[in-house]
Amino acid sequence: MQKILGYMRKAIQEFDLIQDGDRIAVGVSGGKDSLVLLQGLAMLRRFIGIDYELVAITLDPQFGGEPGDFSEIAAMCKDLGVPYVVLPTDIGKIVFEIRQEASPCSLCARMRRGALHDAAVANGCNKIALGHHFNDAVETFVMNLFIEGRIGCFSPKSYLSRKKITLIRPLVFAPEREVRRAAVKTQLAVQKSKCPADGYTMRQKTKEFLAQMEHESKGFTDRLFGAMRRSNIDGWGGVNWVPRERED
Repeated sequence: MQKILGYMRKAIQEFDLIQDGDRIAVGVSGGKDSLVLLQGLAMLRRFIGIDYELVAITLDPQFGGEPGDFSEIAAMCKDLGVPYVVLPTDIGKIVFEIRQEASPCSLCARMRRGALHDAAVANGCNKIALGHHFNDAVETFVMNLFIEGRIGCFSPKSYLSRKKITLIRPLVFAPEREVRRAAVKTQLAVQKSKCPADGYTMRQKTKEFLAQMEHESKGFTDRLFGAMRRSNIDGWGGVNWVPRERED
């Protein structure tokens, strides 16, 4: 986890993600990203010099009408000294049975976001930590560019004025390979997604496209990320970003 903690510490400092007194809801799906995020935030409390609290929240979509088993995550939270909340939802039923969405990811994401925001507020949190990593950021940038025809990405930090809550993404400097390695080495109880669309999404296709481009041109993904940073797209330059002067 040492590399992951380094990436997280850099993101927290560069984007000013966490302050003293924060109560942070960590969105925990059971996948490797959210579990590594939870583990990392719990470990950082010991030495980062910021006084903050954590609450882990899992939204159970109940795919196929069956409640999920989150007992291993509950045990992990107990070991970490983090309160754990599981909220059953009808997201799986609405998306795949009632609406029968041909492209279910957008609706599912909107419903999950809304439910998580409400749960965070209900549990007295002023921030929500999400497990998006370096590769997620580049994939989102590419998807927005080629699918929606716009230049943009999610932000490392964003304020939701309606809910009065701030979204933070402390893993954004961590490559997915390092997140996966940390999950394996620390033997986290990663749960396989039960979503019927898992592996058949546009994000998966984008991931495969970037892998192919990286194979053909090493450093392709890093260059895209660098462009996002230098252009300060959606706050990716950091809180102290200053545009470089152009030479005429």
